[in-house]
Amino acid sequence: MFLSVFDVFKIGIGPSSSHTMGPMTAANRFLDDLLLTGAAGKARRLSVSLHGSLAYTGIGHGTGRAVILGLTGERAETVDPDTMDPKLAEVAGTGQVHPPRHGAYAFDPAIDLVFDRAVALPGHANGMIFRAHDATGELVLRRVYYSIGGGFVLTEDELETWRIAGGKAAVADVPYPFANAREMLAMAAASGQSIAAMKRANEECRMEPAVLDARLDAIWAAMAGCIDRGLRQGGIMPGGLKVRRRARDMLERLETEWRNNRPNPLLANDWLSVYAMAVNEENAAGGRVVTAPTNGAAGVIPATLRFFLRFNAEAGCPEVRDFLLTAAAIGGIIKHNASISGAEVGCQGEVGSAAAMAAAGLAAVLGGTPAQVENAAEIALEHHLGMTCDPVGGLVQVPCIERNAMGAVKAVTAASLALKGDGSHFVPLDACIETMRQTGLDMSERYKETSTGGLAVNVVEC
Repeated sequence: MFLSVFDVFKIGIGPSSSHTMGPMTAANRFLDDLLLTGAAGKARRLSVSLHGSLAYTGIGHGTGRAVILGLTGERAETVDPDTMDPKLAEVAGTGQVHPPRHGAYAFDPAIDLVFDRAVALPGHANGMIFRAHDATGELVLRRVYYSIGGGFVLTEDELETWRIAGGKAAVADVPYPFANAREMLAMAAASGQSIAAMKRANEECRMEPAVLDARLDAIWAAMAGCIDRGLRQGGIMPGGLKVRRRARDMLERLETEWRNNRPNPLLANDWLSVYAMAVNEENAAGGRVVTAPTNGAAGVIPATLRFFLRFNAEAGCPEVRDFLLTAAAIGGIIKHNASISGAEVGCQGEVGSAAAMAAAGLAAVLGGTPAQVENAAEIALEHHLGMTCDPVGGLVQVPCIERNAMGAVKAVTAASLALKGDGSHFVPLDACIETMRQTGLDMSERYKETSTGGLAVNVVEC
């Protein structure tokens, strides 16, 4: 099995990898399909319907905005957040989209973008139907896409192929094709290589070492930039809940304590929390973020890595790269054998997976053996099992922002516990991942990113 580090970590925009980045990518793919099939020459009007979780929480997650921007040709990895509102206003005012390499298509968001809560598509909780019509209204192209988490998008046929394969990635022609943690540890023991070194060897089958390092550095630069911007911003986040940004004020208090050498027994937790919350406040505001492995969990890994760098002055690019490679190896195993989608398995698949990845990365750069790294990931994931995804108002704000802070704290705790042992432990990571998958199957749909249960209901009622 091979899932690239750049499949796990994608630069994009908030607030959601599955509900924002995925739908934008689906719109891009539909535009490409119009050209590939020749339907672009006949099409005069486009329409889109959103189903399942996308219909229930899509407004709060910016799904409609993402679809519109995608149909104008904008892409999640390159769109400028500062230009999005003017583009959306132009489409609303003209009732048209003008994607590059295409003619103009009629598209009135008030009519042609439907949040269909009545019909759930059979393939996945995050389903979308894109349609193109000719001048008489006849259908000239119809495509169904599913946003399966982490920014990944599959067509109906691709999803069926994936399911026939048991939801597993194909066996890859790489030196270390581990599909689970047991295989990963066996390959590490046989080769004498670290998890990061094995992951690097796999990646270098597809790109030059210098290119790999440059792309890893770009991922960390985007993560660090998100932290820094989040620490500079104040005010109220969009969406109507009137949740105030807190990271900047928290930072000011922490820096005052730091300068005055004030004792603070909660210092580690405070730094982790302020970094994680800075990222997820940016994400909630629709800023530039990196899926890690999703947007809703985007703060855990950057917070843990920034915390490590702050208190390890000798660390630099090599440690950052090893952290990301190790984290991606764990994230790939989780996605391959369970899910990272809140709409499929709840927040255990998002923040839980992120905490496992962060714990593994931290244990690795602190000198942990592969067995200790695997133990760290298991501890972190185990203590997120059963966590629901119940965003209030369909917004990635409450409880999502604080949940990332807690995930980072758990990640560091898990790494510390694992490094105090010899790597042997009672519950294997593979068993924990399978437990998460089964728990997700048993979990009520009300608690899987539909905002129809949990805090999403009770906070409003109170």
